[in-house]
Parts: sequence; C-alpha cells; structure tokens
Amino acid sequence: MLKNDDISNNTLISLGSSVRGDIKAAGFLRVDGDVDGNLETAGNLIVTDKARIRGNVTARSSVIGGIIEGNITSPEGVNLLSTSAVIGDIATKRLQIAEGVIFHGHCIALSSQEKYNAAFTQYEDKKMIQSRAVSAFSEK
Repeated sequence: MLKNDDISNNTLISLGSSVRGDIKAAGFLRVDGDVDGNLETAGNLIVTDKARIRGNVTARSSVIGGIIEGNITSPEGVNLLSTSAVIGDIATKRLQIAEGVIFHGHCIALSSQEKYNAAFTQYEDKKMIQSRAVSAFSEK
C-alpha cells in the first residue's frame, strides 16, 4: 500500500496531541493523538490504536487501529486492525477487517474501478440529498 512518494512528505500528530479543525496533508499522515475535524491527504494514512478522530477521513489508503467517528474514503484500500472502531461509512476498492473490529455504518468495497466510481457517485449523491432534506427540515 505505501509508495515511495510518501517518504518525503510526512505528517505526524503525536500521542498526547489534540487538534481541533480540519487537516490537509500532502503525503503520508500518521495519527497517534486526537483530532476533532476532517483529515485529508493524497498519500497514505495510519491511525494508531491510541488515536481518536471525530471527522471524515480521506486518503489514498488507510490503516486504522484507533477510533474514527466519521466516514472513511480510501480508494486504494482500508485495513481495520483488531483495535479499531469505526462509526461511519467506508468507501474503498479493497477492505480488510480483523477479528474484534467494531464497525457501524455502510460500506462500498468494489475492486473494479468502474463499479467503484459508479457506486461512490451514487453514495455521494445520496448523502447530498439527505443533507439538503435535513437542512430544509431544520429550517422550519
């Protein structure tokens, strides 16, 4: 899953660190601490067993060992380790789930690029419609 281009751009949120707000990184991203916000990287992501994230995660591929309350979008692959808990949806082409994982949400895991793209577009459209319906309802 890891590629050489990740070596030059590394971002680390260390154990004991707490970040509030969205994070956008250029390459490899490792989270050991707490994040309250969305994470986005064009590279690969590792979320260790001590990490806690409340927000959506977007990365080329993700290895998850901690807790994520939000959606994960990683087209190249998602690996949920036995210490992980995900409360949210997952969209990927390859999914590995270890024994003992807690996962509550919907999952798109299709290896065909064409089928993945079609399913992901449909998923995004559905989320947008739901978001607009909730906004319209709450304005009344």
